[in-house]
This record gives sequence, structure tokens and C-alpha cells, in this order.
Amino acid sequence: MDKEELASLTLRAEAGDAEAQFYLGSAFDQGAGVEQNHFQAVHWFRLAADQGLAKAQNNLGFAFDEGKGVEQNHAQAAYWYRLAADQGYDLAQYNLGVAFDQGEGVEQDYAQAVYWYRLAADQGDADAQNNLGNAYYNGTGVPKDCFQAVDWYRLAAEQGHAIAQNNLGIAFVQGEGVEQNHAQAAYWYRLAADQGHAKAQNNLGFAYRHGEGVEQDYAQAVYWCRLAAEQGNAEAQINLGKAYYNGTGVPKDYAQAVHWYRLASDQGHAGAQFNLGDAYFDGTGVPRDYARAVRWYRLAAEQGHEGAALRLGEIYEKAIGVKKD
Repeated sequence: MDKEELASLTLRAEAGDAEAQFYLGSAFDQGAGVEQNHFQAVHWFRLAADQGLAKAQNNLGFAFDEGKGVEQNHAQAAYWYRLAADQGYDLAQYNLGVAFDQGEGVEQDYAQAVYWYRLAADQGDADAQNNLGNAYYNGTGVPKDCFQAVDWYRLAAEQGHAIAQNNLGIAFVQGEGVEQNHAQAAYWYRLAADQGHAKAQNNLGFAYRHGEGVEQDYAQAVYWCRLAAEQGNAEAQINLGKAYYNGTGVPKDYAQAVHWYRLASDQGHAGAQFNLGDAYFDGTGVPRDYARAVRWYRLAAEQGHEGAALRLGEIYEKAIGVKKD
């Protein structure tokens, strides 16, 4: 937007044109043609929202949700979302569904969440279609129905929705709501993985590691797991650690294995904590340190990891680096 266009838009907005107010608010919100200013964005969104413009009401609700340009207030967010949703605005219907789903600004109500997701999903909103799929898959707000879940996941996935593509891949792996088909699972995982979806990248890595739906290829498994691990996905981090520990797809490197186990452990992954305990107990990739081994075993055991609990029992029974219990 050049200076002339901005001046014209401002004049119309100041004259009370709701559409102009909305677009001027959007310009300030995004920093498009003007210096980004969330307070100014809220000012113009509110003027348009007060005139009943649904998209401005939705954006004002989002500002309250995020606390951008206004003090965060989920109840106010839900209020504005509802005004827009009642006019049939799909983005607001989705946002109101999320509010009911999470109990933010309104009392948590899964049935209401489903109601609003469905209205938005029927208009083609991919986020709403995916969330409606989740509701059917988990039986929250509606009776559990994996076939319905798959139908909604597919609609969103065909629009390029990465989360839905990953969810559809999982359905094909598990054979829930659709006939089990690992090749189809890998197909959908790849579409999501190519968009940078970490869970899908790890799932595709798993497929390559085990040769499920794709030809077994440890190097490809490591490639996809690494992409996910570098995004902080704990499951991918432990999988990458195992690859380094076993030398599958990469040269064996215990220090690298420990590095990835530690990252996953710091996120509370019990399996990684157990493996890190083993590393310290055996002195693989780190100097042997029984005290640290016990610390990581205990953290894993406290999460119900049976192997860690057994190992702790052995350590205390044999008084390995600790006082005999």
C-alpha cells in the first residue's frame, strides 16, 4: 500500500466506512504499508466491529485472545467471536469452537465446540474440519466414530492441512475408520512432512526405519527424524539417539546418542530418561556416573517406566554406587 492509498483508506475509515476501518486495522496489525501497531489495529477493528462487521469482530476477538493491542481477556474474545459467528462467519465459528473446546472465556463444553466446528467445517474451513475429525476420533462432544473422523480429516487434508494429513496417516496405520494401508499412511505423512510438520516427519522416519509403506531405508529414516528432532520433537529426538547408538543410517556415535537422549529427557520423555540413565550407568558417550544414572532412572520410573523401576531396584539391591537399601 503506497502513501496515496493509505491516505484514501484513512479518510474513508475516519468517515465511518466499516470496510475501510477493517482494512486499516489489518494494515496496522500486519505492518503493511504502515508501521506495525497493534493498539491502532484494535482501535480500527473495534470501530468496524461496533458497526457489526463480522470479520472485524473476529479480529477483535483474536486480539483479546492473544493480548495484542489490548489486555488479554478470553471472555471478551469469546464475546466478539460469538457476534461474528452468529452472522455465519466461518473463522469466528472455528475460534468460538476452540474457546468451548479449551474452556477459555466460556465454560468448557465439547458439544458446543462440535456445534461451532461443524458450522465452520460445512463452509470448508480446514482447521474446523480437522478439529471435528478429532472430536469424532476421540468421542468428545459426539459419540466416537472413526469413520466420520476419517471423512473430516480427509476433507481438511485434501486442502493441504498438515495436521489433518498426519492424522489421516495415523488412521491408515491403525486401520481405524479406514482399511489399514501403510502405503497410504506414508503418502499422507510425506505431504505433511514436506510442510515441516514435525510429528509427520517423525512418523515418516518410523515408516522408513521399519519399511512400512515404503522401502526400508535407514538413511531416510534418520533424515526425517532429524528434521523433526531439530524442531524439538521429543519422540524424534530419542529415535535419532537410538540411530546413533545402534549405527543405523548414521555412523555409530555414543556421544551424539547421548546428546539427543538428553534433549528428549529434558522434555520429560521417560524412554529417553531411561536410555540416558543407561548411558551414565555404562559410561557410553559420557563418563560413567552412577549418581546421574540413578537420577535419570528415578525420573523415568516416576513416570511409570518399568525398565527404569527394575534397574533402580537392582542398583539398590546390589548397592551399585549407592547405599544398599
